[in-house]
Amino acid sequence: MTRQIRTLAIGFLLLFGLLAAQVNYLQVIAAEDLANHQANKRLLIEEYEIDRGRIIAGDLRTVLARSRDTDDTLRFLRRYPEGEVYAHVTGYHSFVFGRAEIEQSQNPYLSGRALELFAGRLVDDILGRDRRGADVVLTIDPELQEVATEQLRGRAGAVAAIDPATGDVLALAASPSYDPNVLSSHDGKQIRAAWDQLGADPAKPLLSNASDELFAPGSTFKVVTAAAALENGMTPETTFPNPRSLDLPQTTNDLDNFGGGHCAGGAGEITLAIALQVSCNVTFGQVGLELGAEKLIEQANRFGFSQEIPFDIPFAEGQVPEASAFELDLPGIALSAIGQKDVRTNPLHMALVTGAIGNGGVMMRPRLVREVRDTDGRVLRRSEPEAYGQPLSGPNADALAAMMEAVVASGTATSAQIPGVAVAGKTGTAQVEDGDPHAWFLAFAPAEAPEIAVAVVILNGGDLGSEATGGALSAPIAKAVMEAALG
Repeated sequence: MTRQIRTLAIGFLLLFGLLAAQVNYLQVIAAEDLANHQANKRLLIEEYEIDRGRIIAGDLRTVLARSRDTDDTLRFLRRYPEGEVYAHVTGYHSFVFGRAEIEQSQNPYLSGRALELFAGRLVDDILGRDRRGADVVLTIDPELQEVATEQLRGRAGAVAAIDPATGDVLALAASPSYDPNVLSSHDGKQIRAAWDQLGADPAKPLLSNASDELFAPGSTFKVVTAAAALENGMTPETTFPNPRSLDLPQTTNDLDNFGGGHCAGGAGEITLAIALQVSCNVTFGQVGLELGAEKLIEQANRFGFSQEIPFDIPFAEGQVPEASAFELDLPGIALSAIGQKDVRTNPLHMALVTGAIGNGGVMMRPRLVREVRDTDGRVLRRSEPEAYGQPLSGPNADALAAMMEAVVASGTATSAQIPGVAVAGKTGTAQVEDGDPHAWFLAFAPAEAPEIAVAVVILNGGDLGSEATGGALSAPIAKAVMEAALG
């Protein structure tokens, strides 16, 4: 009997120990995660008693989100003065559907729950004041965001612009967009109706074409292939045969140039530099086959493809297949080298890629949140620029930048020229199965010391349909954003 009692006592002690450990875990270790979890409706509703902090653009004047006191049961109402222009950046604050984007990732600060705000909360409680959240200051340049948004008007697509030296996101505009004010109202019926309508829209306005969705990059991916070539011993002057089409191995199919013509006037040979300048599919297909899948995919991985790139809001990094996927698919290597097959990306990632080329081969981690300030304007936390990696060496980055400068000076992107400023860029026209081609353009300027890197995509040909090209459609958009940035 004594042994049985002892066994039972030990069992109870173990159970109480597990219960105590679970309680401590929930109340201490997991408390912040639970408080910020989208499913925690009780704490979400409690947030409406807090004067939630503002979201402010990089100029420290333009307010993207603020709270307004009301007489409703839910006391504070979240408002977005710029509406659709910044919806994919700010996100929404909804008592029905939770939070998104900056509203979610910076919620501990905006809601006043962060540890750094403990002293301020204590003072507010002692003085009987309303609890207030901290302000979050972004890197976004309002002028560039407005220009990008206006350029996209009426066309599905996106623009991403960064500072290559710091990784600061200067513009992140996507079309279509949505009005976060409707989702953040106090009218549950209205919120659900708007949500259902947005969710049923085949254009998927709740997802950002700049950072959430993935698209075939077409010939803009040739800068990655060119980087792989340079990193593996080729030079801008390395020559290749210049046939009208490339006979793909393992198949009876050929790879043709855009328009089906010869590159470089039908010369017998073509250099890597000229091939990039005129965007020669045949040459870059040859480069991909000569490099092989391992070297090409390794270079893409170094640019962050199929990797995790830290960012302040959800970000769908570009994707490439694993090298092993090409063991029995040699044609796939040639097609991937020109940004087709299963290669996918978005403007934010391609802005990082082109920014790395302009930044001496160093790719910076994208930064959207610059700092957090308390209600008295004191900086509580500042995010410093941070390198993500170095996809290519400095000399090779300079060589590739010079090749891209020739693309704008006298190649496929002359429509991106800015008087008095050297611009480096690359066009892309990506064939898709379900419509007209996507028109792409990447650029950075000034080419010798870049202050801005831009990537633009217009989906399914925009207003040019099947006649769309990156040079005709997307390059002028990038030009307008760069001109605004350079004054």
